[in-house]
Amino acid sequence: MQSFTFPRRDSARIFAAQQRFSFAESVKEFLAPRRYRTAWISDAHLGTRGCNAAGLLDFLRANDFETLYIVGDLIDIWSLRRGIYWPQQHNDVIQKILRKARKGTHVVYIPGNHDELVTDFCGAYGNIEIKQRAIHVTASGERILIIHGHELDAVVQNVKWLAFAGDLGYQFLLSLNPLINFVRRRFGLGYWSLSAYAKRRVKDAVSFIGKFEAAVAHYADRYDVDAVLCGHIHSAAIREFGKVTYYNCGDWVESCTALVEGDEGILSMISYESFSASPQTKVPVASSGLNDETKMTNVELMSKLE
Repeated sequence: MQSFTFPRRDSARIFAAQQRFSFAESVKEFLAPRRYRTAWISDAHLGTRGCNAAGLLDFLRANDFETLYIVGDLIDIWSLRRGIYWPQQHNDVIQKILRKARKGTHVVYIPGNHDELVTDFCGAYGNIEIKQRAIHVTASGERILIIHGHELDAVVQNVKWLAFAGDLGYQFLLSLNPLINFVRRRFGLGYWSLSAYAKRRVKDAVSFIGKFEAAVAHYADRYDVDAVLCGHIHSAAIREFGKVTYYNCGDWVESCTALVEGDEGILSMISYESFSASPQTKVPVASSGLNDETKMTNVELMSKLE
């Protein structure tokens, strides 16, 4: 797990801090989950072959939260309509989220466009809430509007057939990644994503992302908030648009990123190197005697081994 920091113009509202690696006094303490006040994840797309369920599951095991926001597209119903793909790890992710809710984590699920059917079930179910949008107040008093972001995507809202076609194209590019990286590994090269490269390089895609970010920040003005947080475009970012801060917590298909809030209200962007992308960074556990819940896949330990 890598962490990134971002400067803010107002020191009273600092939102990023560097996570630091430190040795605990015992193995048990070292492997204990790190606890955060809040975490935001989005766009896991469970039910697709591109989902990095192993990375997301490890992130959930290695960290505990008072509140966990799932910012849309947890389950890809679009893909499941085309054909059922649901391996055990995808089921494990759902079970892990439910287990956290049973143990006291407040889970807020904000459906996206790929799981929009869930909006029919808005309401509270024990420690799980399903909402179309939410406002989160950080420990430092910053008000953050939380939406998935598809509400401001003109293609999704007005030309749905084109959105479905774009999703098929993206899934096709993702399907080429394993073959490309199989060849690259043979030549001793690291992980490389064709779909991520295309998204960065195609002029129209870059233009769309910039316009989307500005539109989301402008949309937040009507809610009298300090910031807006979304997902949807699979592009993690923290930017300033006038008086509004724009957060995007990314995805768990390629970038594998999340936002977390510490006890002081400081927000950090953290990025996880997937097992499939870097197989050599797996932590050996065969002789550790640890079970699935405590095995040595701690996020900070992974970053030290890279």
